Amino acid sequence: MGRRPLDGLPRTRILRAVPPLTPKDVLPLSASACMSFDDRDLASLSPEQKVGLPPGSVVFVGEDRTAPVQFRVLEYGPDHLVETDDEGLDEVLTYRDTAPVTWINVTGVHDESVIRTVGDHFHVHPLIQEDIAHTGQRPKLDPQADYLYLVVKMLYFDEDLGGALRAEQVSFLVGERNLISFQEDPGDVFDPVRKRIRNRRGHIRDRGPDYLAYALLDVIVDHYFMVLDELGTRTEDLEDEIMGADGHDVEDDIHDLRRDLIFMRRMTWPMRELLHQLERLDSSFWADDNRPYVRDTYDHVVQVLDLVEALRDTASGLHDLHMTSISNRMNEIMKVLTIIGTIFIPLTFVAGIYGMNFEYMPELTWQWAYPAVWGLMIVTAGALLVYFRRREWI
Repeated sequence: MGRRPLDGLPRTRILRAVPPLTPKDVLPLSASACMSFDDRDLASLSPEQKVGLPPGSVVFVGEDRTAPVQFRVLEYGPDHLVETDDEGLDEVLTYRDTAPVTWINVTGVHDESVIRTVGDHFHVHPLIQEDIAHTGQRPKLDPQADYLYLVVKMLYFDEDLGGALRAEQVSFLVGERNLISFQEDPGDVFDPVRKRIRNRRGHIRDRGPDYLAYALLDVIVDHYFMVLDELGTRTEDLEDEIMGADGHDVEDDIHDLRRDLIFMRRMTWPMRELLHQLERLDSSFWADDNRPYVRDTYDHVVQVLDLVEALRDTASGLHDLHMTSISNRMNEIMKVLTIIGTIFIPLTFVAGIYGMNFEYMPELTWQWAYPAVWGLMIVTAGALLVYFRRREWI
């Protein structure tokens, strides 16, 4: 992916990849072995073909991807830290009951067999597995008996699409001792959290996976401000361009800006409801000590939405300003043409009189008639120009 980090830091890449699993690989590991090959071979189905399938059918819905699924594991505690980024699927499955906290990051949700294998091993409901593979989910919180399921949207600018704003779905499974995160593409905004864990900054090494989930949510929301800063810069540049001499072809840029702002609002608006539910959540997987932190992140989301609305109003104003600028330029052009036409009206009148083919026109026999007519035309045009200048029309 051509993701451009806004903070200028390189994205972390996974060193070793796991190839896609075949149905035979899944057979001895999960309850999915009871399915037929046709039931499990759903990768070729399109979103339209997904209609009518039984609930819990794990079908990837999103952009086509062929990269292998990648795993990264970070196991930590107050005096314990093990970080590996070359784990295979078999090794990942051994972290279910490890202590004290294990963060498993899965990059790639396009391989349904991997989603089913991991989901079945960690006792994830088939409906939740289906939502993980469907990248068009709305940000939400879904408490379960054995874990919490959260869906959020991570925003970034994709250079492969000309710097267009994109949203990547990130799913979290928060258990008693582990947190499993699923993301679509390599690279994320979680490096600050990883550094806090490595350097033991704050309380993250002393807390459970619920606090880790809060930290990841918080850094995603903080990244929204960086996206807004980029959009704000684009807004200012467009305003300067409209007011300048080169503001003729900015209609498409204004449209792209308004579209990105609408898209961002649609992606971030449900986050307010999600955090509101987390703040009031009564679950053994979510400590009450997290409520003040979640409330702070909730306030940040409200700020983001307020800024998005302000930028949307500004973008609408830019459109009006652009149309006004075009109208003013058109008026200037019409004014120049009108002045030129006004100057030539009396000149055309004089030329029309002496261009008539009457036989008896005394001026035609005068020796200085031709220079006199030219002088009359020049004086008339000059007088009109002086008059227009005094009236500040030119």
